[in-house]
Amino acid sequence: MADLQMSNDLVAELRRTTFPVVYRMVGSVAETEDLIQEGLLRLQMATDKGTPVANTHAFFVSVTTRLAIDHLRSARHKREIYTGEWLPEPIVESGQGEDALEQIEMAETLSMAFLVMLETLSPLERAVFLLRQVFDYEYTEIADVVGKSESNCRQIFSRAKRHVAERKPRFESSKDARESLAHHFLEICKNGTLQDLESMLAADVEFHGDGGGVASAVLHPVIGAGAVARLMHGIFVKARQYDLIFSEATVNGQPGLLAKTSAGELISVMALQIVDGKIQALHSVINPDKLMHLGTVSDLARLPKRHQ
Repeated sequence: MADLQMSNDLVAELRRTTFPVVYRMVGSVAETEDLIQEGLLRLQMATDKGTPVANTHAFFVSVTTRLAIDHLRSARHKREIYTGEWLPEPIVESGQGEDALEQIEMAETLSMAFLVMLETLSPLERAVFLLRQVFDYEYTEIADVVGKSESNCRQIFSRAKRHVAERKPRFESSKDARESLAHHFLEICKNGTLQDLESMLAADVEFHGDGGGVASAVLHPVIGAGAVARLMHGIFVKARQYDLIFSEATVNGQPGLLAKTSAGELISVMALQIVDGKIQALHSVINPDKLMHLGTVSDLARLPKRHQ
């Protein structure tokens, strides 16, 4: 750039501060990276044209948020015809994803359950709600970002907040308690009885799977402690047949499980929602296309071409 030198430090800072916003908007690591890259190009174009950029960060947040809104509007149809349930691309705490999990105090708004709930908002409502409730932007700033009046943004936020309050998922407040229960859950899945497994699940527990039509996964939610216990028991029986290795991880800010082959190739990522000492929901992403950002992915779960 001529006037604005896009140093590596500046680019890294812009990525670090906008990734948490854009990812919560679109629920995809790959799409977030693409939108941020497009935002960087637009920032460069504006500067090259001599357009004054008084506040680089504010400009960049505005550009990427608007790009995310447009992206969500165009993606609605694709998600409506998606095979099975659509779940966000998982973030596993290991430094990837522009260190989005540095903001661990906002883990609940990063969770699978919360991001799925956000899908019930319109793209504009989603942007206004996130900027105000999660990232504490002032209404004047939000108005500049989304191109609406301040009073309009207040109305949009109020409507979105009521909607979220009616559907917001609950979580175990103690991080230690969550991790302890997740550890015990994995041990029970590996070595316990079906009855032991069922005892760890809430009566109305839900299992959600995302295979995207390209990998073997449940197409519809499985609900109820008995049904989910049988499903998990079956998953671990099959895992033993293929010598799969399950390990604990932090998935989207919550306890989770990774399944890998003996060669270290990733099979699936599962996030656990824990409430009042029980597993309330499980979100399992096995669609290999949604796991590529996490490393080498196995094709073991991929369906034959004729089924895709």
